Amino acid sequence: MSSVSSVGEPSGGREAQLKHTGLRPGWTTGACATAATTAAYTALLTGDFPDPVTITLPKGQTPAFALAAEALSGGTAMAGIVKDAGDDPDVTHGALVRATVRPLPTGSGVVFRAGPGVGTVTRPGLPLDVGEPAVNPVPRQLMREHVAAVAARHGGTGDVELTLSIDNGEEIARSTWNPRLGILGGLSVLGTTGVVVPYSCSAWIDSIRRGVDVARAAGRTHVAGCTGSTSEKTVVAEYGLPEDALLDMGDFAGAVLKYVRRHPVDRLTVCGGFAKLSKLAAGHLDLHSARSQVDKGFLADLARQGGATPELAEAVAAANTGLAALQLCTAAGVPLGDLVAVAARDQALAVLRGAPVTVDVLCTDRTGTLVGRSPLAGPRGG
Repeated sequence: MSSVSSVGEPSGGREAQLKHTGLRPGWTTGACATAATTAAYTALLTGDFPDPVTITLPKGQTPAFALAAEALSGGTAMAGIVKDAGDDPDVTHGALVRATVRPLPTGSGVVFRAGPGVGTVTRPGLPLDVGEPAVNPVPRQLMREHVAAVAARHGGTGDVELTLSIDNGEEIARSTWNPRLGILGGLSVLGTTGVVVPYSCSAWIDSIRRGVDVARAAGRTHVAGCTGSTSEKTVVAEYGLPEDALLDMGDFAGAVLKYVRRHPVDRLTVCGGFAKLSKLAAGHLDLHSARSQVDKGFLADLARQGGATPELAEAVAAANTGLAALQLCTAAGVPLGDLVAVAARDQALAVLRGAPVTVDVLCTDRTGTLVGRSPLAGPRGG
């Protein structure tokens, strides 16, 4: 059964731009949980489940969701919605999000509980207290508003216990940041607008920010932004950093640097593949291959600074890949890896704009072998 009707198609802003990309937007876990909550509480008060159930999102969209599961018995009501993330590569796409509602005494408000597949916060640093279900503040507020609206329509008090669960959520969560952030037992219920914009990367960037928050709350003074698992292993081998000090930066170097600028730590190590960090060295903050390319002319200039002959510099500029340029310089005794690391460090310090953070950079090859590193430096004025 499809979880989303054509009613309330996302529109406006970046969502409207998707019409020109051919990518289909979807709905966040928070939107699905709100729809399930609305259907379940309506059934608790009236005996009937609205199907499809329509909700109003923070930006005014009114999507309608078909129910995939429903049950009413023993003074509780449960409704389930299958999440449709559109064309976004979301690990929760297709997950069944359930809301179970039971009444509470007047004045209790809405009390959130984590059911199977929804995580619980176990570390400080997140926008939720330790021990709370991993249901973020915006979805909580959206669900409270819809509970109040249902209560007003059907004569309820709006005082309910709301248990959210996600089928197979604990297993799915193993492929997310949740275990590293100290969210155990399942997934988080997320979403600020209710709309999933395909390839918007907002969830990844939000995870980077929460990773910094958790590291700071744990008292970590040295964190590392890593482009992938290989660079994470390199950092651990070099510095022995614990898991909660490792930031899965991916291609989003700018997101790490800008957030650390506002929320400083004593020391930041940036570690990644030589080619990706050569992009940072050249001034790119988004290292994705679709949005920035290795500038071999820039590498040739660095090689000249490192003592390359005109012939070698010309060969570097004509190299097929960044790795090929590195190999040419290594064979000639020119420390291109170190030069890239220093240039990347200087770019990072420029973005930090004098924040009280020292920075070093490690460049690796595909096997994780160090091929370049910078000295620790900073901060600088800006």
